[in-house]
Amino acid sequence: MNLTALASLYIPSPTVSAFQLGPLTVRFYALCILAGIVVAVWLTGRRLTARGGQPGVIFDITTWAVPFGIAGGRLYHVITSPELYFLPGKNPWDALKIWDGGMGIWGAIALGLLGAYIGCRRHQVSFTALIDAAAPGLLIAQGLGRWGNWFNNELYGEPTTVPWKLQIHQMDFSTGLAHVDSSGTPVVLGYFQPTFLYESLWCLAAAGLLLFLDKKFRLGAGSVFALYVVLYTSGRFVFELLRSDYANTILGLRVNTWVSGLLLLAGVVAFLTLQRKKRSTVEPSSSAPASNSPIESTERNLK
Repeated sequence: MNLTALASLYIPSPTVSAFQLGPLTVRFYALCILAGIVVAVWLTGRRLTARGGQPGVIFDITTWAVPFGIAGGRLYHVITSPELYFLPGKNPWDALKIWDGGMGIWGAIALGLLGAYIGCRRHQVSFTALIDAAAPGLLIAQGLGRWGNWFNNELYGEPTTVPWKLQIHQMDFSTGLAHVDSSGTPVVLGYFQPTFLYESLWCLAAAGLLLFLDKKFRLGAGSVFALYVVLYTSGRFVFELLRSDYANTILGLRVNTWVSGLLLLAGVVAFLTLQRKKRSTVEPSSSAPASNSPIESTERNLK
């Protein structure tokens, strides 16, 4: 293939980011996040059971972790980009429109962990075992979720001419369709570095590496999650430097660049501290859901 042919190559982006299902507008962004959650819950359930957890208990914990995570992700985005919603001419109610895009992974992880902790306490499951079991699934969920940015024609880097450049359309998020010119052709803004794809592939590769390392070395309690933090933030730090979309900055660097760097350092320290500990497990007697029935409690005490 000659250089001219290579220069003509590009990754196309969708011209549709949503579709109507009766009165409901379904966003592909939301479907990508949902797909990531489904895969993460399935994988976490299998890994938690292998650590001694009761089959199915992951679904009880998920009912706490997922809503907290979604709320945390949106809250982080709104707090770090308030000018998108609260300046004159902006509609503050748009801050609630998660389906239009805008989720901060750090907020999702932070409040998601809080929800998971509550779920673990209520169902008597080791929180450390849960987060170690969840770590690879989280990476997969983040990798799949990035494809929502592809549908939205967002999260890209600087203009480029590389063969894997990403075509970006001018989207109308109110309709979920690309703007068209007078001839009906979707308007193309340009061709850019596909940072969403870089991050997606990094997350999926990191998930595979984490599964391999945990199986081969039986990493200590808490160190699997710490290694997840190291792997994700090391990639995210680089990808944030490549991105050209709007973001607030501190001392010339994007807020998420600072957060990634600080969490990377914390993750390295945590991994080095925890890796030699005993592998996290769920005690057989603690993986059954707690009962509020005094009769069942009495029966257990009599056994």
